[in-house]
Formats: sequence, structure tokens, C-alpha cells
Amino acid sequence: MADVEAVWRIESARIVAALTRFTGDFGLAEDAAQEAVAEALVSWPRAAPANPGGWLMATARRRAIDAIRRRAALRDRYALIAAEPAVDDDVDLDRIDDDVLALMFVSCHPVLSPEARVALTLRVVGGLSSEEIARAFLVPVPTVQARITRAKKTIAAAGVPFELPPAAERRERLGGVLSVLYVIFTEGSTATSGDRLLRTDVAYEAIRLARTLAALQPDEPEVHGLLALCELTAARFPARTGPDGSPVLLEEQDRRLWDISAIRRGLAALARASVRGLGPYGLQAAIAATHAEAASVEATDWDRIVVLYEALGRVAPSPVVELNRAVAVAMVSGPAQGLAIVDELIAADRLPGSHLVPTVRGELLARLGRRPEARAELELAARLCANQRERSVLLRKAAALS
Repeated sequence: MADVEAVWRIESARIVAALTRFTGDFGLAEDAAQEAVAEALVSWPRAAPANPGGWLMATARRRAIDAIRRRAALRDRYALIAAEPAVDDDVDLDRIDDDVLALMFVSCHPVLSPEARVALTLRVVGGLSSEEIARAFLVPVPTVQARITRAKKTIAAAGVPFELPPAAERRERLGGVLSVLYVIFTEGSTATSGDRLLRTDVAYEAIRLARTLAALQPDEPEVHGLLALCELTAARFPARTGPDGSPVLLEEQDRRLWDISAIRRGLAALARASVRGLGPYGLQAAIAATHAEAASVEATDWDRIVVLYEALGRVAPSPVVELNRAVAVAMVSGPAQGLAIVDELIAADRLPGSHLVPTVRGELLARLGRRPEARAELELAARLCANQRERSVLLRKAAALS
């Protein structure tokens, strides 16, 4: 079973992509591929194929043809597909990389809701099961299955073609693909809820997909920018939690535990992203690189980070960017200057209900010696925070100010 799952994780996107091109039916392609996996679970323990990827492709193709044969309205298409050369164990799956890229664009199509894009991408591009996706995002399995089913029906009803978008709109649509991968990685790097701070399996899956996209779109700087951001952020994973899973703050992390190989990969990707100037993901990666290259919090080039956040605020303004800029400004100019930025956000009601604002405000108030106010802010942050690990840290900090 483990062998089947491993092969499926690697080859699923290529198989579903090729079947979608052959059949013209995205839903049928995914169903046929899943049937091939089910057959592999039964037959492989008795006799493992020499080329597992080719076996899955050939079996899924036969299943697709069987399904089409049963559809009287599609007999003409069946004749066309049946005339295609048979896929055997010598199939070169690398020839269909354009199909994999098209599959990413279909899975992240604007007609789908954000939640459906994430679920469909993880299912058909990442090869994750509904159970794995549900576990990653702490939602019931039927909810994930319903999202995937609705997504496939929506794509069919909208007549979304299985093809790469025209060059004129590809870059605009590419942003949608990148945003889906970013959401997946962000959930893995700091879980929004539950009892774990990190969901590394989710984060690493996003990195795998980002690497795939970078290989398929090597001339797109922001693809490399996102990959750099993911690699540099993931480099700190080994030091971000203690043995019991409790969070370890940046200033307390043992930087010797940081993954040097991931940092090198991230810096290399950042260099490729910088060729024509940095976009939003590239700028965030540059901030992560500044942290990664510093020996300590005190030795960090906070002036550079302030400049990078200012640049990010110009190209991709958001209240979260402003909040992070406030933290950097406080490191350069003192907590009072940072607090002024946070209070402007509160006055404009730009992050209502987020635990991030009272978290930062509480930290800055504590540095100013305004302990009762700081404690109240941290307690508010704890009430708003859905992640149990983060909440425990906030409550511990609040208690220390009593």
C-alpha cells in the first residue's frame, strides 16, 4: 500500500492531466485515475510492475475508455481515444509537463471558490486523498469530498477548457495559482486552528507543488519568489517548536537547528526571482532571507526589513503587511513608533476579529512598561486565537505581566 501511495503522489498530476487531454472530461479523468489506484492496491502486492507510473497510466486509460463506452452520447469520442497508441510500461511521462501546468490552471480557475481551489489542487495535482486534505485543514471528510465534487461540476458547467490560458492572460491567471499554493503553505507553516503550530506535511506539499511550477514556468520571477519564500520559511521549522510541540519564539530559537540546505535553495530561488525586480512574493522572500542570514534577532538588519515592508506595502498593500511593518519599525525606532502604526490600523478597523493586532499591541505595550494594558491585550489575543499552541503562549505572556 505504501508503494502505491508513493507512486501516486509522484505521478498523479501527470496521469490526470494526460487523461483529461485524451478524454476532454476533467471529472472522468480523475475518477478513472482513482479506479486505477484501487486496482493497484489489489494487484501490486501479488506482482509489482516494472514501470509503476506507466502501469497506472495504462490502467486509468482503460478505465476511462470503459466509462466512455458506456456513454452512448460520446461514442464518437471513444473511437478517437481508442485509436490513440496504447500506453505501455515504456511511456515517457515527462512529455506531458504542459498538461500538468494546464491541470494547475484548471484546478485554480477563477470560477471556483477559494476553498474549492485548494481542495481540488491538493487532490488532483498533489495526489492527496480526501482524508488527508480533511486532516490537514481540520474539516470533515464529507466537506472535502463535497467541495471537490462541486468543483468538478462547476468546471464542467462553465465549459472550462483543458488548456493553457492564452499568453496574454497567463500571467494574470498565474497569480491565482500562486495564491492557492501560498494559502496551502501558510496553513502548514502556522496552522489557523487545532493543537499543532506546524503542519509540516501540508507545508512540504506546497513546496513540492511550487517546485513543480517553477520547473514548468522557469521564466516567471514570482514563481521563484514564492518558492524562495516557502524554502526560507520552512528552513526555520526544526527550531520553531520544542520537543512537546510548544512554540519557540524567534528570539529564543536555536539557529543551529535551521535547515542550511533549505536556506541555500531559498537564496538561489530568490536570485532567480530578482532578475527583473521583486514582486510581492519575492519581497516577502527577501524579508525571510534577511532573517535567515542573521546570527540573532539583535544582529538582524531591521532597517532593510522596514524598507522591504514599505516596498511590499506599495505593490501589495494589506493590513497584515502594515502590522508586520509596525514590528520592524519598533525594532528600528522603538516601540512607541510601532505602536502608532498599530493604533492607526485599529482606528481604521482594518483587521477586525484578528488575534494578530492585540498580540503585536500587547508586545509593544509591554516593552513600553504599560503592563496592565499589555496584559489585557494579550488576554484578548488569546481569546481570539483558534490555535491552541499559540493561545498557550499568549496566556503565558499575559500571566508573566501580572
